Amino acid sequence: MKSETNQFDVIIIGSGISGGWAAKEFCEKGFKTLVLERGRDVKHIKDYPTAFTDPWQFEHHNALSTKLREENPIASKCYAFKEDAMHFFTKDKDQEYIQEHPFDWIRSYQVGGKSLTWARQVQRWSDFDFSGPARDGFAVDWPIRYADIAPWYSYVEKFIGVSGNRDGNSAMPDGEFLPAFDLNAVERMIQQKIPQKYPDRQVISGRCAHISSPQPIHIQQGRTPCQNRTMCQRGCPFGGYFSSNASTLPWAEKTGNLTLKSQSIVESILFDEITQKASGVRVIDAETMETTEYKAKIIFLNASALASNLILMNSKSSRFPNGLGNDSGTLGKFVAFHNYLGSVGGSIEGFEDQYYFGRRPTQPLIPNFRNVKKQETDFLRGYASFFSAYRRRGIATDQQVGGEFKDSLLEVGGWGVGMMMQGETIPKESNHVRLSADRKDKYGMPQLITSVQYDDNDQKSMEDFIVQASEMLEYIGVKDIYSHNTKQNPGLDIHEMGGARMGLDPKTSILNRWNQVHSCKNVFVTDGASMTSTGTQNPSLTFMALTARAANYAIEEMKKGNL
Repeated sequence: MKSETNQFDVIIIGSGISGGWAAKEFCEKGFKTLVLERGRDVKHIKDYPTAFTDPWQFEHHNALSTKLREENPIASKCYAFKEDAMHFFTKDKDQEYIQEHPFDWIRSYQVGGKSLTWARQVQRWSDFDFSGPARDGFAVDWPIRYADIAPWYSYVEKFIGVSGNRDGNSAMPDGEFLPAFDLNAVERMIQQKIPQKYPDRQVISGRCAHISSPQPIHIQQGRTPCQNRTMCQRGCPFGGYFSSNASTLPWAEKTGNLTLKSQSIVESILFDEITQKASGVRVIDAETMETTEYKAKIIFLNASALASNLILMNSKSSRFPNGLGNDSGTLGKFVAFHNYLGSVGGSIEGFEDQYYFGRRPTQPLIPNFRNVKKQETDFLRGYASFFSAYRRRGIATDQQVGGEFKDSLLEVGGWGVGMMMQGETIPKESNHVRLSADRKDKYGMPQLITSVQYDDNDQKSMEDFIVQASEMLEYIGVKDIYSHNTKQNPGLDIHEMGGARMGLDPKTSILNRWNQVHSCKNVFVTDGASMTSTGTQNPSLTFMALTARAANYAIEEMKKGNL
């Protein structure tokens, strides 16, 4: 093992959405900070090779070759894994893990992680979400409520830039918004009509981490307005949407307090039996296989939900034989995700004199209206409903090449409406990840076993969504309504959460209300692993707010000499 005495104030494991925020907070406050990223380096703008590539310039016109699909049966299921962005995804051969039940683990090993490829939808949780587990008797009670995190939502939103409207919806609180992206004519009609029959259902413009009107803080970051290109998964050279690469990491770097090491795989967090604190991390160089240890007073674990679970479970010592902080025996358990099984759609007549201009990086949604304030159905929790209306282009023809096909593209067809669910799943002890006792990856680390499944609650939630969505579409005049069960595996939602959950009781959780490991006070986990439940909202905004909040707490505790 290579011996180094590299000492830092803070070590952050992972450079994605939450890791980038931790780096910003600590560097800004003057702490010498080491960020460790297991993947390759990616520099903003410089390393976005396809940002201005036209479709015809790709070898397969941005489709995947049969060979690539065969080599990547998991990664190729992701909507963004195409020729223009596949370099930002980890190939299947590079992400060995064991699926006890089918689970599509989508990963992005690079500086910035999945912040380069995320869907950029950001909604606040409400008190109904934080109090739901205690009220409904599943999982454990969240140790925080909306009032605890609301100021941190505002803090994050102002910095990243969030477009949206102040809608007054109690299930999805308003935030610090830039001007929203407009709905088209059909969507505006739906927005007006739905509440007339369904007073508990409100259609709002999707809230997204895109700059519609830059404020001074965004200009200071070197970011410009979203160009509505909808090529976001390629990396945005304008910085129009938030990513670690365009925003938090450069902000941290300009302080002079950031050290960023890519190709650095964290094998484990080191525990000092004398001080009863973590002393640092052991790192494997992804290229040389050399091992190095780095020391710090504070460690923030932000490797992404399942990777963070893996690192904690692999961090064994005399004090923690079953993984760092795992006194409760809950580490790796109660993993949850979002239910995307249901979708509906159809066609709608009229509006032939209406079209829409350009593209848009978001879509309308109906915040959750199921089981919000009280239990109303035979399933727990609910779902958000995302939808969009679009006008078809091109007339169906058997001739898919040549002049006839080209001319047909000038013809504008009728309107269609599509809707999909984003449902909350219930954390269960049986849904878990664990380390393999005998199979290791190419770096000598135990492979992760994923054992995560849908249950009857997920099936009932999907069925209810299909019924309710179909009724709403029929009411607004949609014809030829179809419904579809995507049958996608857990994991493909890319919203996995839990395994190192927050809680009030150290006997049933890993982290306290500050995302601090109960039994190892200088280790914090603020990515998806920390989540006690999933809500129906996209989770990244909550990860960022929890990270900023925890970093602020850690800084104050260090000043007091408590860490």
